[in-house]
Amino acid sequence: MSSTTNGVESTTGERPAVEEVDVTQFAIQDMREYARAIAHGGTVLVFDTTLRDGEQSPGATLNTQEKLDIAEQLARLGVDIIEAGFPAASPGDLDAVRQVAETVGRTPRQGPDGEIVAPPTIAGLARANKNDIDKAWEAVQGAVRPRIHTFLATSDIHMEHKLRMSRNNVLEAVGDMVQYARSLCQDVEFSPEDAGRSDPEFLVKVLEVAIQAGATTLNIPDTVGYTTPEEYGGLITHLRENVPGGKDVIFSLHCHNDLGLATANTLAGLQAGARQIEVTINGIGERAGNTSLEETVMAIHVRKPVFALETNIVSTEIHRTSDMVSRYTGMVIQPNKAIVGANAFAHEAGIHQDGMLKHKRTYEIMDASTIGLNQSRLVLGKHSGRNALRTKLEQMGFHVNPEELKEIFRRFKDLADKKKTVTDADLEALVGDEIYQPVETWELVKMQVQCGSGLTPSAVMTLRNNRTGDTVTDTSLGVGPVDAVYKAIDRIVGVENNLVEYLVQAVTESTDANGDVTVRIETPDSRGFKETAQGRPRRRLFSGRGVDTDIIVASAKAYLQALNKMLATQEADSSTVAIAADAVTPA
Repeated sequence: MSSTTNGVESTTGERPAVEEVDVTQFAIQDMREYARAIAHGGTVLVFDTTLRDGEQSPGATLNTQEKLDIAEQLARLGVDIIEAGFPAASPGDLDAVRQVAETVGRTPRQGPDGEIVAPPTIAGLARANKNDIDKAWEAVQGAVRPRIHTFLATSDIHMEHKLRMSRNNVLEAVGDMVQYARSLCQDVEFSPEDAGRSDPEFLVKVLEVAIQAGATTLNIPDTVGYTTPEEYGGLITHLRENVPGGKDVIFSLHCHNDLGLATANTLAGLQAGARQIEVTINGIGERAGNTSLEETVMAIHVRKPVFALETNIVSTEIHRTSDMVSRYTGMVIQPNKAIVGANAFAHEAGIHQDGMLKHKRTYEIMDASTIGLNQSRLVLGKHSGRNALRTKLEQMGFHVNPEELKEIFRRFKDLADKKKTVTDADLEALVGDEIYQPVETWELVKMQVQCGSGLTPSAVMTLRNNRTGDTVTDTSLGVGPVDAVYKAIDRIVGVENNLVEYLVQAVTESTDANGDVTVRIETPDSRGFKETAQGRPRRRLFSGRGVDTDIIVASAKAYLQALNKMLATQEADSSTVAIAADAVTPA
């Protein structure tokens, strides 16, 4: 991916050395004064937790390189804070957050109007204990603007059944741990977990202690998506008016979508005076997900007279970011998803089409171009050259380097030979399939499948192991062509797993369309299961996506990508066990 330094985009695919960029000028000198200015201003800070809360979605496991790629795109999108992970979860998570802090967290970027602005704040989540806080600080301290985000539950049900702590115990722990975090980092955010079901008067006391201990951002999580907009907005108003010092700190909003109200609750919180939103791309997250970044940001943008607020988001990067996160996590965007769904700007009903032809605002409240959807008339076919493809990709908002362009052009030519016209949707799928791919252990070399009425489906698969350089061929029979392919791949790779989801979609409407296949696989036992920051177990699901005009080939690509993610995670788990064993072995 390309990078930007002092407003000049590099096409080498490498980030500039830190010493080449004067980043110290972007450090916040007085966090209290900064928080006060935000709290009394009209700019909403966007805190993106895709890499932390979003990754807790079943099957959304990301490796370090994928996290770095997404973090770079989030910076390009203009988010103010990136919560890069939960460093205490594992050495791998800590290392991923550290790398985000030391790269994305130290690189200036372009603002909405092309001006040079500070790198995003990089946050690490920590439970309210010294070990977690130490790990978070170790991970984020390399950023120009580091943040420790610590939390402790405050609802009676959590305190009694999970924490087994009294209210006084919680108040003492909040004061001690926020103060400890503040001794390491000047930017401390505190969250009373399950605030939506907590006693408001107890919350007032907890938040007062947090402010006195040094927190300048107070996040109010509706952890289980329980509240309604009226209740949540009323809670924010109550806290801002009754917490001593509450008017001079930043109140933040973190909502879950269990009742489908996450975006509505967040908007109600903004109208009540909060000035930070905690969101994820495409609304991914635990259970029903989190507040959607694109929905909230575009609501603020489209309904300016209602909210009288603004964000620092570069809205033309929304579509590209949404597509990247969808491909990396394997979580397909529902067609009717607001803002970024395939049908968001589609009009089929005759009366709607007639109105659109007469005046587009009859049925569209925003332009597709606002979120980065291309409306160019440059049409590509088999006679198009590399320069035309490069220009088209730039119009579509893709940031590719020369090596990526070379491979994309090769695949474009192959596709153009099969199709008369290559559509924007085809290009998005093709480019995404190329530049959003992780480094693979096993790679598809060639395959042959035989199937038909009266025949037993069979597959001959040839894969290359990029670690050893070996090329392996094996065959298998199956109840269908995809089953035969997957069984042959299993014989070669030798990793036990359960296929839990298989989805195929056409990228365009014609019979020569690209097929976009998504699969999700699961480890067959509980070994290596990780817990979320809240102590809940996570299923080990791994997703993969593949694109090809042949859906059987696309199916093989998707399955291999999921298997490669599983292999990489198992290797990381083995390394973690080895590190832990070394740590307890007597010298």
